[in-house]
Amino acid sequence: MANALKYNSNGENIGEVQLPASVFEADCKNPKALLYEVVNMYLANQRQGTKATKSRGLVRGSTKKLGKQKGGGGARMGSRRSPIRVGGGHAFRIDPKCWYKHIPSQKKRLALKLVLTDRANEGKILVIENLNYDKPSTKTAKALIEKLVTEKGRILIVTKGNDKSVVRSFSNLEYVETGRADGLHAYGILKHSFIVMTEEALQQVEEVFGK
Repeated sequence: MANALKYNSNGENIGEVQLPASVFEADCKNPKALLYEVVNMYLANQRQGTKATKSRGLVRGSTKKLGKQKGGGGARMGSRRSPIRVGGGHAFRIDPKCWYKHIPSQKKRLALKLVLTDRANEGKILVIENLNYDKPSTKTAKALIEKLVTEKGRILIVTKGNDKSVVRSFSNLEYVETGRADGLHAYGILKHSFIVMTEEALQQVEEVFGK
């Protein structure tokens, strides 16, 4: 089974903790293909697809032909809604589009386990006893991170719930993000080099994703 370094709330190493095999020892025949599929579907689902333009049938204005067909000495332009007039409709309008793709829950869960397994094998899963902040403190959060992680890389802080003091303490650090244990996904883990979990968050990860 994979192990992770354990730290107290002051950032001091106090030993190791055994990571649950149900989450951190995943494997499949073709992990790269699975991750590619799941990440592509996840990114597609982040697209809003709300961009749209108006055709000549949707813009305001009279449909009356503004000039004579012949004898005006110019082009045979139609109504003010025509695409060749200022304020007219678009000749080839853009319709709203739904980019949503359904991600099978089993694939999504297996992809998350594969990424967590990879980070655990690299020794980049860190466990901290707790993160208790009476009030937000970026200075304290930065000092803690510098003790935990000495290498360069993006860091994800995983907590059991949505503690506002913790979130606000780390929000001003450009290379650090926070997330909830029950909301982890493969793309979020892939974006970060180091994963710092509280003990409660680790237990919740096992409860939610270890099935």
